[in-house]
Amino acid sequence: MGKHIQHEVEYYYDSHPTLEDLMGETSFHAFLVRYLMQVLEWLYRGQRCAIYENLNFYQTQNPREYPLAPDIALIKGVAAQHLRSWKVGKTGPAPQVVFEIASEETWKKDVEEKPLKYALMGVEEYFFYDPDDTATPSWKHSPQRLIGWQYQKASGAITEMTPDAQGRLWSSHLDSFLVPDGLYLRLYDSHNQRRLTAEEALSQETETLLQEKEAILQKLRSLGVNPDEI
Repeated sequence: MGKHIQHEVEYYYDSHPTLEDLMGETSFHAFLVRYLMQVLEWLYRGQRCAIYENLNFYQTQNPREYPLAPDIALIKGVAAQHLRSWKVGKTGPAPQVVFEIASEETWKKDVEEKPLKYALMGVEEYFFYDPDDTATPSWKHSPQRLIGWQYQKASGAITEMTPDAQGRLWSSHLDSFLVPDGLYLRLYDSHNQRRLTAEEALSQETETLLQEKEAILQKLRSLGVNPDEI
């Protein structure tokens, strides 16, 4: 578990790039991170929940501490705010959920080192996904494109999640199934309804209203009423 930070520290990597910052980003990676951010932001609209992309997370007062900077971090129960970095125990708790999207340079650390590092920070669910099915490397465990880990605070155990028969992983914190879908990593609720972005939800609502309007117009016409004359 991350140590609580009591005093403000000027961290070196808040003003200097990490190795990850210096790496290029594929279009696969950028697209999926952007999509998942939009889904999560709509899912937690109106709730106290902070969702960050590539934000530095620190656990000690060592100014040279090398941060963990997940592609996406979600912290429930905390209002979103503009930050330079997140100090676990001072800014707020560790994220409940983090995502890492595969890249050629980082995938090995993502699947071999970060499950333990995130667990030690206090992260309870960690999901890794490779959206590029044209260049999937040979993973340590299996050729899975979606891998998840859970950390049980009570026992201190880190366990790799077992997919169901459809290849889905269940996230208790997100109350959602995570489902591989090529370039996308989809979220579905327990009734198999896909979690939407704000744009998708608005489009769906508009389509429903148009369908309801057309049904009313058809009903009026069946009764011999010309809607254009009302």
